Amino acid sequence: MNVNMFQADDNILHAEKGEWAVEPRPVEELPLPTDFFWGTATAAYQIEGGALQDGKGKSIWDSFSHLQPSRTNGENADVACDHYNHMVEDLDLMASYDVDVYRFSIAWSRIIPLGGHDDPINEKGIEFYDRLIDGLLARNVDPIVTLYHWDLPQELYNRYKAFLNTDKFKADFLRFAKLCFSRFGDRVKKWVTFNEPYIISVFGHHSGVLAPGHSAATGHDTQTEPWRVGHTIILSHAAVVDSYVREFQPSQKGVMSIVLNGHFYEPWDQESEKHKDAAQRRLEFYIGWFGDPIFLGQNYPTQMRAQLGSRLPQFTTQEMALLQKTASFNSFYGMNHYSTKFARALSDPPAEDDCTGNVEELATNNEGKFLGPVSGMLWLRVTPDGFRKLMNWVWNRYHLPIIIAENGCPCPGESQFTVDQAVNDTFRIRYFGLYLDAISRAIYEDGIKIQGYCAWSLMDNFEWSAGYGPRYGITHVNYETLVRTPKLSAFYLKHSLKARRGGNT
Repeated sequence: MNVNMFQADDNILHAEKGEWAVEPRPVEELPLPTDFFWGTATAAYQIEGGALQDGKGKSIWDSFSHLQPSRTNGENADVACDHYNHMVEDLDLMASYDVDVYRFSIAWSRIIPLGGHDDPINEKGIEFYDRLIDGLLARNVDPIVTLYHWDLPQELYNRYKAFLNTDKFKADFLRFAKLCFSRFGDRVKKWVTFNEPYIISVFGHHSGVLAPGHSAATGHDTQTEPWRVGHTIILSHAAVVDSYVREFQPSQKGVMSIVLNGHFYEPWDQESEKHKDAAQRRLEFYIGWFGDPIFLGQNYPTQMRAQLGSRLPQFTTQEMALLQKTASFNSFYGMNHYSTKFARALSDPPAEDDCTGNVEELATNNEGKFLGPVSGMLWLRVTPDGFRKLMNWVWNRYHLPIIIAENGCPCPGESQFTVDQAVNDTFRIRYFGLYLDAISRAIYEDGIKIQGYCAWSLMDNFEWSAGYGPRYGITHVNYETLVRTPKLSAFYLKHSLKARRGGNT
């Protein structure tokens, strides 16, 4: 089968009126290494359903999605894709796509319903993930397991405000992690501690658009909370890595890291040093915030400390020693990336609770040109060149092999499509093709080590505060009947990855 049969018409990227700062290029189906792996990614809360089934406890997202007035488009994930009860069907679906890996998360409150280090374990929750992992391996799919993808047990916020109490959170997270290692580590060889700590810190504890919904409007201290949360995540990550390396890795032979998300930022004015500096500063506030302590064993970026001052917590001597010790134990850089933005330096002093580095993010530059065509989300534009630049930025700063842990997009208008229209997802095919080409260029032209790629997402699902509107899946889900229907993009990825790695299509 020729992968060209899946190619979208070039005109699909020119449906939006406007001029591009970088003209979209054609997909070239550039080669990838023979050992490059690919797969799909999901998160427990977004697909599992079974909100209180078989002893599962309540998470902060169970609470947040039931607030009145609604903060999640009037929808919740009590059922979602009902993966909890359709797991075998979904395993077979992945097998039909010839994926090499499946990145999923474990719902903390499904295996420790109350979350704490002295709280009871739910064996039915353990059994579910046992069956999932065994089912993957039986189909020659390797699991990549994320310990925390945003769905903290609600009881930990009730008891001590969770991330805002570093010592107590670290102890509870360490117990949860060690339980997962002891029960699943004989079969799981790639672990992720936290997914997107920036989002947890800023979107959950500054803007409040995600659970637990902390913001100035809800009476919280947005000047300090995001940085306290980030500090807790960094130290909890280091504690878990240290424990894994000492207690489990010698026998289990697995590897571990964290997944950081981030846009790439282009200067709003390419000729201005001020805006060039703003683009670099935005990357440091977004990625360097976590990457420098975790991967380099260093303190927070200098520009962050200069602007934030006492708002940014200090590491103790003992904490810095732990970070320096565990920095070398992170075996890969997990990258979630979707798009690129322009960064414009603001002329006024930063707001008291600014968390951007006093930088405005824009879709157009000083000439009014767009970075690329818009997808089904206004913030997500097709910008493969920015993706390549971000891989270079990360590689040059941290010198770690990269795993693309999430990448994808919804098609324009897809939320209103019929099933027949949705499965013919040519815009998404084009996006995947261009971003895979960017990975090829990064590997062969820039010398970056990139190990694999996980498409977001295996199936349409509950997209957090946007509810069931955006559809990122390579599989269409009817949320009433729960029928799964593969989209053309699933078969494009299957055949494109085989061809790019030297196989026959």
